[in-house]
Amino acid sequence: MSSPGPLNAKRLAAARALDFIEPGMRLGLGTGSTAAEFVALLGQRVADGLRVVGIPTSERTAAQARAVGIPLATLEDQPELDLTVDGADEFDSRLRLIKGGGGALLREKIIAMASHRMIVIADESKAVAVLGRFPLPVEIDQFGVAVTVRQTREAAARAGCQGEIVLRESAGAPFVSDGGNFILDCHLGRIDAPEDLAARLVAIPGVVDHGLFLGIASTVISAGAGGITVLGRPGS
Repeated sequence: MSSPGPLNAKRLAAARALDFIEPGMRLGLGTGSTAAEFVALLGQRVADGLRVVGIPTSERTAAQARAVGIPLATLEDQPELDLTVDGADEFDSRLRLIKGGGGALLREKIIAMASHRMIVIADESKAVAVLGRFPLPVEIDQFGVAVTVRQTREAAARAGCQGEIVLRESAGAPFVSDGGNFILDCHLGRIDAPEDLAARLVAIPGVVDHGLFLGIASTVISAGAGGITVLGRPGS
């Protein structure tokens, strides 16, 4: 039997996450290619009669959820969620994540922190021994970008990280998040002390938030050539 390709692995992980969905749940719906697989599969369950309400982490996810018939709410309507299911750009054995490759890290973190549990779904290529292979996204205010870039570089250096820090662009202009912010992509290679780096980044006035998700995920469902691996505590 051939091993699953990346797209099929994402769908396998997304399908496994459906096992944790119960009727009546208030669900945070993640952003990105793997989360999109979950939203598509959840829409099929809703069409079959499953009652849930979704709170999307991006306008892109909201549009997809509406298209497949998932009832939606906002955090103002539902400030306390049962579960968030989202992808990750990287995860390590301690369930520490880098997220934000899709540009939705701020809303993703707000919704994850509003949830009793966060389940991460990913293909096995996202597993790393040390975070940092994927560029760390940092969401920043549009005011004083040059200052924030300099302070971000200094904070990274003090946390033992070196690398290029670039302003994300889209179609030749700065990328703007759903919240109206810019994003820096920090090509650090490895982050040996993510907690230290996270604390230094949030202390920068121009930083809105960063893509280090530490102590937030309770479970990672990873799919690959060897099948599905579940890390963490699925029932917690």
